[in-house]
Amino acid sequence: MYPWYDYGGRVSPLKLTVFVALFVPATWVMFAYAFGLLGARPLNEAIHQIGLWTIRLIFLALAVTPLRQILQWPRLILVRRMIGVAAFAYVLIHFSLYTASEAFDLGKVATEIVLRIYLTIGFAALLGLAALAATSTDGMVRRLGGKRWQLLHRLVYAIAVLAVIHYCFQSKLDRWEPTIMAGLLFWLLGYRLLLWRFGVREHLALPWVAGLSLAAGLAIALGEAVYFGLAFHAPLMRVLETNLSLVTGIRPAVIVLAIGLAVTAAGVLRAALIPAEKRRTRSAVRRQAHAKPLSAKSKMSKLRNPPVSARRR
Repeated sequence: MYPWYDYGGRVSPLKLTVFVALFVPATWVMFAYAFGLLGARPLNEAIHQIGLWTIRLIFLALAVTPLRQILQWPRLILVRRMIGVAAFAYVLIHFSLYTASEAFDLGKVATEIVLRIYLTIGFAALLGLAALAATSTDGMVRRLGGKRWQLLHRLVYAIAVLAVIHYCFQSKLDRWEPTIMAGLLFWLLGYRLLLWRFGVREHLALPWVAGLSLAAGLAIALGEAVYFGLAFHAPLMRVLETNLSLVTGIRPAVIVLAIGLAVTAAGVLRAALIPAEKRRTRSAVRRQAHAKPLSAKSKMSKLRNPPVSARRR
């Protein structure tokens, strides 16, 4: 079955749109490389751009679950596997371009991976994505069993952490976007933790989502302040104030906070647009789904002792 079909064998506009969009970043990098738009070191810039899109796709795959629940958009789950497999394809291109930059000297590539810690971390993430991509099919889900498959695919959380660490090590000077990535990862993992602890029927209340967004922004602001304090002996409170203001431009903490609050606002708007009758119907369906079935003894008791209205008739 083609990837743009749903499980009913029909063309899914959502899946088709996402499928086409997944080719756009790689196509742009190829075009920019061919026409000399990647600067003085085009191959290195291509490696960087493809690697960056790998991390973005991992994050998009992780974002499907919270967005599906916050926006009440259940069909969004249809594209999660597609995005995850695309992330593996991008990391393969990333690694292939790096190998090309080393003149396809596999011995040197292996040595660099062993000796350079950020390459070791990146290669570990690549192996993890390979394992997830190889077991992403319906057949592998049946072969492994649901519980073992879910346990294996929780590796994606560790892979996301490794990818961000790899990016931070690799970006020695420009830490603006790696810091944003770290903040978004904080939000994505924090959402799952709160959902596990405080969620009701796989749904996290929007006040928790807003609080998580605030916590992610503050965590990144504090993290940056601690980093600059340790690395450059900058005053902690002065860096923290700078991170939370717009005087020196938009800092990563502000961007992380804005993204989190935007998702929260979208959830509020979505909830307001759902008609009250539809909400009541959904609530009734949920209550019925979670109601305990009557035992055989209870059913016999009801038959022997019908309601008063039934006895009168």
